Amino acid sequence: MTAVGIASFGPVDLDPRSPTFGFITTTPKPGWAHTDVAGPFRTGLDVPVAFDTDVNGAALGEHVWGAGRGIDPLVYLTVGTGIGGGGVVHGRLLHGLVHPEMGHLRIPHDRGDDPFPGVCPYHGDCLDGLASGRALAERWGAPAQTLPAGHRAWELETEYLALGLVGIIGVLSPRRIVVGGGVLEHPPLLPRVRRRVVELLAGYLDTRELGSDVDTYIVPPGLGEDAGVLGALALAQTTLAARRSEPSRAE
Repeated sequence: MTAVGIASFGPVDLDPRSPTFGFITTTPKPGWAHTDVAGPFRTGLDVPVAFDTDVNGAALGEHVWGAGRGIDPLVYLTVGTGIGGGGVVHGRLLHGLVHPEMGHLRIPHDRGDDPFPGVCPYHGDCLDGLASGRALAERWGAPAQTLPAGHRAWELETEYLALGLVGIIGVLSPRRIVVGGGVLEHPPLLPRVRRRVVELLAGYLDTRELGSDVDTYIVPPGLGEDAGVLGALALAQTTLAARRSEPSRAE
């Protein structure tokens, strides 16, 4: 074994200068907050360990092998039990103060139309709080996969996901967005979200991608459910390649 890649749910600490580098930090998942994930692998295996969020890993996997191959900037958004997003910019995963937390975008919420308060334990009605699989189940009292095509749930889901994507497009201007996760297994949802994104942008961004070519701009994962696992492999490969190039840079 020459390197390990870990793509973990977050939030996580990605700052190598931090004493909690490699930790899961403030996750609401029971039993996981402030857990050292990467440390035991570094200690026990004595190989380079790449550590990032699961959605950043999936973004990298899709960039290297999947529906975003060679596309830059690229965004990957997953809509499952929770909502998360990752990005590739200039060939590198998007980091900053921490890492992208696209699921916690604050989006318009008309409480007269939808009085549901949201399920996010931190923000209530952020994108994750209103449109995740967990939110669907709690709002309607049934898992998303059991809700029929004509159910009111899908109208709201379309609106919230489209609002979230419009925000991402406005800030990051990606050349493609890959959208995956279990909620998107409802076949009519992605086409409806594409159309609503175009409607909400109202012609302001005059590109084919946000008009006639939107079907090739907002796309499902090329790697399917393997995006996260292959993303972890891509993380390991990227870290190993960087380590191997260090002596030549020193010369």
